[in-house]
Amino acid sequence: MKCKKSGWCLFMALVMAGSAGRVEAANERVNVLLLVVDDLNTWLLGDTNRYAGKVVAPNIRKLADSGVLFNRAYTASPYCSPSRTAFLSGVSPWNSGVYDNGARVEESEALRKATSFPELFKNSGYYTASYGKIFHGWGGRDAWDDSKSHKRDPIPPDAPFLSFTRGEQDWGPTHLAEEEMNDTSYADRAIEQLRKKQDKPFLIACGLFHPHMPWYVPRKYFDMFPLDEVTTPELLENDLDDVPPLAKSVTAGKSKFVAQVLEHGVHKEGVQGYLATTAYADAQMGRVLDALDQSPYRDNTIVVLISDHGFHLAEKDHWQKATLWEEATHCLMMFRVPGMTEAGGVSERFVSLQDIYPTLAELCGLEAPDYVDGSSLAPLLKNPEAEWKSTAISALYDRYVTIRDERFRYTRYSEDQEEFYDCVKDPREWTNQIGNPEYAAEINKLKASVPALSDMTVPVSSKKQNKR
Repeated sequence: MKCKKSGWCLFMALVMAGSAGRVEAANERVNVLLLVVDDLNTWLLGDTNRYAGKVVAPNIRKLADSGVLFNRAYTASPYCSPSRTAFLSGVSPWNSGVYDNGARVEESEALRKATSFPELFKNSGYYTASYGKIFHGWGGRDAWDDSKSHKRDPIPPDAPFLSFTRGEQDWGPTHLAEEEMNDTSYADRAIEQLRKKQDKPFLIACGLFHPHMPWYVPRKYFDMFPLDEVTTPELLENDLDDVPPLAKSVTAGKSKFVAQVLEHGVHKEGVQGYLATTAYADAQMGRVLDALDQSPYRDNTIVVLISDHGFHLAEKDHWQKATLWEEATHCLMMFRVPGMTEAGGVSERFVSLQDIYPTLAELCGLEAPDYVDGSSLAPLLKNPEAEWKSTAISALYDRYVTIRDERFRYTRYSEDQEEFYDCVKDPREWTNQIGNPEYAAEINKLKASVPALSDMTVPVSSKKQNKR
């Protein structure tokens, strides 16, 4: 058997060394099931530095336990559109110029030349299907043989439920039955595909809108989290006193909402709403995963589940995403690769969503374009403790950039506005150490690990004024 890439040869060798069912599956190319959950933070990982309360997500947790969980995965951008554009195209924001949701992606020269990995799979003979929110603002038209685009659910007739908001920052029980919700229908479509007899290897993608705001889900999901059992994240008064002006400008647009939430005493209700929509999203993903496990494709299908970025719930005086702190940049990522990953694998290496494209290309025997950023995760899928140089770089707005490694976070807004945190001693990033001479060597090391300001592509123009 002649393989295009050594990773595919290794995969096939591992499959053939497995059970009889896997030997039979080895006669075909491997399939991919890509699951994407919008705005899902990492609370369900059990990191008490972020959240110490109950999170109901048994299906995602079960998937994590069945393969390799990347505990330290980071997005290339803490915004929906640039994050998805980056990991689907393989072009990081600092090379595309797409740093926020308002960016005119059609003006990016790098993206005009890019091929998304779903297109690569389709052009390589795969059947490709997408349901829900996968692409956002770039690509997708030529990537799918079948698709159903994302659409928000109707707003409940008595919404908004909060007295001080008129936008998407709201929560409460929906008037819709669960089977009438759009995310439920996307899961339904993915399940239909998994129940079909497929004549080609497939890439099936299912993307859920929840827990993106507003948080309107059936009451039963709210009832899972009685208010007297809800824990709110620990906050620090005057947390932003030691960050530079540009860092404050990033969160300025949401600090008013945080102040209103705290003033009206509904922080617990807000956390309850987030947990409720997380539980709803987990239930839909569980249905899709059950369908795969009951199908003939289980033993030759790679499963990848990610969130596109993280989410604040008042930490750092912020709500939602779009910051360069831990809450917004840290995201979920897990792989199950039959014949390669072992159940219960956990990697603490600092990785990026940008690593998905080269990983899937290698595992499936495809040739990723030369421009693709990131590194194949295959070494960590085989050995979660393998040596690894951090790829956990995130960017925002006018070339703001941050990097995480095993101990520190360095962030640059401009040449004279920076942050630096010792995340082992200060996991909540409460004390900016950028001026502390004891960290000079570490600061310079991480500063050298991010693209220089002059090397980062200038932001493409925006459809709207950034709300900082």
